[in-house]
Amino acid sequence: MKVLGPNEIGRGILIEYDAGHVSPNDNKDVITEMKNMDFSEDLILYAVLQKFDTPNKNGRIYPEILLKRENEKYQQIIKKGSALNELNHPSSSLIDLDRVSHTITETWWDGKTLMGKIKILTSPGWRKMGVVSCKGDQAAMLIMNGVTLGISSRGVGSLKQIKGQNIVQDDFELVCFDLVSSPSTPGAYVFQDVADKDKYNENIEEKPVVEDKMKSLMNKFDSFLSR
Repeated sequence: MKVLGPNEIGRGILIEYDAGHVSPNDNKDVITEMKNMDFSEDLILYAVLQKFDTPNKNGRIYPEILLKRENEKYQQIIKKGSALNELNHPSSSLIDLDRVSHTITETWWDGKTLMGKIKILTSPGWRKMGVVSCKGDQAAMLIMNGVTLGISSRGVGSLKQIKGQNIVQDDFELVCFDLVSSPSTPGAYVFQDVADKDKYNENIEEKPVVEDKMKSLMNKFDSFLSR
């Protein structure tokens, strides 16, 4: 199935990743807090997962009734312990177990914002010796090095232009929430304390920039893990 690009209408895979965009408002205090975390213990984070009735950087709007319906369905996946998600978006609607980096253990609504509690799935090697052997270790390594990770939803559905706005249609099915370098949903970043969610508010009109540091680190570890 085709991945729909920004402002593209039709049916396909909807990934809310804004390639090359990094907010200049990324909060340095929160990044410093993450760098000082103890990764020998469970790495638990929080995130803004999605927002309803809010235009994102891909020019899409998810209606309230649709996101609330999909979140209700997602609760069953969470209860089963199978709310698996990947590091970076693939061009597929399927979850690749080799790419899984984290699980979502809880979601809740805060106004228009869908919040989530995340557990990074690190290996024994990472916890004991800092050895990177899986995508969860890679995510933990990025956070430890001061990289602010975003969250981006992945799903399958249709887009229709209504009164000049690209509206996600009722056939949308949520798949997961992947970790990315630059999310499309405004303010959709991970953070250590749930109270920090407002520190990532950003202007959707900001000029895109490329985060070379993260791309370089991820390329190196992708090469290492593929050996």
